[in-house]
Amino acid sequence: MQRFKNILVVCDGQSAFESAFDRVAGLARANTAEVTLIDVVETAEGELARLFSALPGARGHEIEDQVIDVHRARLEALAAPLREQDVPVRTTVQLGIPFIQIIRRVLRDGHDLVVKGAQRAPAQPFLRGPDMHLMRKCPCPVWVLNSSAEPCARHILAAVAPDPDEKVQGGLNRTIMELATSLARQDEARLDVLNVWDLPEESTLRHSLAKVPPEEVDQLVANAERQSASRLQQLTGEFARYNDLMRVLHIKGMAADVILEHVAAEGIDTIVIGTLARTSVEGFFIGNTAETVLNRVTASVLAVKPKGFVSPVTLDRITEEALA
Repeated sequence: MQRFKNILVVCDGQSAFESAFDRVAGLARANTAEVTLIDVVETAEGELARLFSALPGARGHEIEDQVIDVHRARLEALAAPLREQDVPVRTTVQLGIPFIQIIRRVLRDGHDLVVKGAQRAPAQPFLRGPDMHLMRKCPCPVWVLNSSAEPCARHILAAVAPDPDEKVQGGLNRTIMELATSLARQDEARLDVLNVWDLPEESTLRHSLAKVPPEEVDQLVANAERQSASRLQQLTGEFARYNDLMRVLHIKGMAADVILEHVAAEGIDTIVIGTLARTSVEGFFIGNTAETVLNRVTASVLAVKPKGFVSPVTLDRITEEALA
């Protein structure tokens, strides 16, 4: 994946970061990339000092510094094996709300990829709140590795939705394809490119009250299928050099349902999906299909934003929109 040059790896205690290091080492070597390990202590600056202020000798601030030093030493220990592989590594410990501090680090240092292990939850294998916050609001791609993820992908799913009337969506689809195909080549993995189509309101049109002749509805369905297939062929045709790895699927149905069924049936271990919300309503950072899939999937996910996406998280303030 000759793309990422400045990778941020989340190593807080709540994330199963152990699964990320083999993947990160391979990416960094392949891309001659720099890596930063980040650990976020979920507390406001000075909060630990206030908590420990009751100790004799007013040692609160000293103990806060010691706590931070422990986190920093842990990161340095994690960085050592990467440095032995000649991967340039920096470490940083932040205080605050984890996803906020991670996104601020992306904005501050221009990271082009965030990698993290899935949030630890033995009884809950799906992606959880902190991971979802990152996927909704981080401006660069976010790669959440399932705790059981292998260092290499074996079967990848690229979920695309070609639409000639949506320039942003078109760019996002190409980015999804670029990442999925290059990852498949690098890992020698199988790749399924899946496009789910339907005729909007088909069931309504077929209702007796609509009084639309069945043959006319059939014609509309056939036209929708033909147009959708043509758009998919045009998109995948740009990546014909990957035909030896790629299987193209054009399936009618509800997108989220079809994607989840395919993931389960085919043993997909890595999903590359766009998180564009097709709405102008402020505050909607992720589409319904992606939201449903990400809330129910157990595979690793590489979530991609469209170019020009503006995060609600800023460097200088925290808004209600950012926390939602």
